[in-house]
Amino acid sequence: MSLSASIAVPAAEAERRARALAALAEKPDGVVEAIAAKAEVTPAEILSILPKGAATAAPAEDFEAIWSEMSSWGEVLFIVHTDDIVLEASGSLPPGSEGHGWFNIHGDSPIGGHIRKENCAGITLVDRAFHGRRSCSVWFMNRKGSAMFKVFVRRDAARELVAEQLVQFEALRDRYA
Repeated sequence: MSLSASIAVPAAEAERRARALAALAEKPDGVVEAIAAKAEVTPAEILSILPKGAATAAPAEDFEAIWSEMSSWGEVLFIVHTDDIVLEASGSLPPGSEGHGWFNIHGDSPIGGHIRKENCAGITLVDRAFHGRRSCSVWFMNRKGSAMFKVFVRRDAARELVAEQLVQFEALRDRYA
């Protein structure tokens, strides 16, 4: 490898990081995917530059344990955010089991289906402001740097985070901090 090639990679990474930091500074409580798109980086890159304590990493190997724990939280907000749709479903996370290459979730909930668990590269517990209000969520990230899906602590009728779920989220996050 030539010297110029070895210098170009870190320079390109520094430029990506600078774009990400600038976009985040412009809208620190905005939609992560929108911030990432503006900076031409991945959502994972935005999560990685959030202030200390705002994004806590957990290993992909803990997928089932984290899912199982969240299935005891009661009704949550489950979001799948792609370029084409932001799908929101409220319900309890049903228990999951592996079969035929999928993590299968079925139960008495509107949330159900099949997840390619092996595509999960990591899990990020996010505690940050979103449009001026505290928001807490668990992001299951794929290898492309995007969220496969997110599970949010629900809000009550007064738009406050449900206290019992918040305590459970904080306990889970603190185990990985």
